[in-house]
Amino acid sequence: MAVIVLALRAFVINAAALAAETGKDAGAATHLPRILVLATGGTIAGQAEARATGAYKSGQITGDQLVQSVPGLDKLAKLNAEQISSIGSQDMNDKVWFALARRIQQAFDSNEADGVVVTHGTDTLEETTFFLDNVLKGDKPVVIVGSMRPSTAVSADGPGNLYEAVQVAADPRSRGRGVMAVLDDKIEGARLVTKTNTTSMETFDSPNGGPIGYVDTAGGIRFMTQAAQLKRATYELPANETLPRVEIVYSHANMDAIPIEDAITHGAKGIVLAGVGDGNTSKQALDALELAAKNGIVVVRSTRVRSGFVTRNVEVDDDKYGFVVSEDLSPQKARILAQLLIANGVTTPAKLQQAFTATW
Repeated sequence: MAVIVLALRAFVINAAALAAETGKDAGAATHLPRILVLATGGTIAGQAEARATGAYKSGQITGDQLVQSVPGLDKLAKLNAEQISSIGSQDMNDKVWFALARRIQQAFDSNEADGVVVTHGTDTLEETTFFLDNVLKGDKPVVIVGSMRPSTAVSADGPGNLYEAVQVAADPRSRGRGVMAVLDDKIEGARLVTKTNTTSMETFDSPNGGPIGYVDTAGGIRFMTQAAQLKRATYELPANETLPRVEIVYSHANMDAIPIEDAITHGAKGIVLAGVGDGNTSKQALDALELAAKNGIVVVRSTRVRSGFVTRNVEVDDDKYGFVVSEDLSPQKARILAQLLIANGVTTPAKLQQAFTATW
């Protein structure tokens, strides 16, 4: 009988301890940050195809499946996943951009989420990151994440990248840093991040400034800079759900005016020159761009060179021609900013230039 009593007493004590521990875990879980995961497709959601070694089809795995496939995510945050699109990022478009921007802003305005993670293909990841950075209001963190290998690949990088993206989005120190890209243990800022290699997992870099932070499995998150004190300029989305047509014209040896004339013929409201060197091009092309500017088309000089700034009035007389220089922005990001500025009624060279240099 004494043995039975002791056993019952031990059971009661263990049950009470288990209940207390469970209650403690439940309490901790209720205080986890709320992270909304918005899936758009891309390699991170890709599955292998038989057509060639390494071949895959993008956007085959849902956001819910991605979240469920990564162990430990539920310890970082309370997660809710939604599917915005299921496309490769080479097909990214205004419609998906607007849907992302509106859903994220809604989640923040209604206090539905403390941060957002967007899963995305890598080909245009830098463009979506920059677009969202220029239209979202508030200081809550938004993190864009992708992968270079599909989910079915040996040593797929998607699960690790997604874990780190949620980790960054859930960290209070991420507030006020704008939209960020997290891949390969690095945190990159929206303005400078770019894809630098076709297939390497180390492809994303910020040539003119470097990462703003790192994610270390041992040391956690390390930000290399303070959160920006300067308020970011944000632009309204056009009511017609479409951004103005802005074309990128790529400069090269033996350049003529035909690509510029073609852009004008097809109704371009702006032209971004991916120029040689410091944003320069041939005399024929410059003459065509000058004519475009005189006819009210926004002309921005950028460069096809991977790093460096395009400087006003050095190789080209921008004041004379009515041109704008992109500063550090790549042609693809200069295009996005030009689209947003035109859509918001900013079209004079002086005001445009002010917006392009506002960060500096």
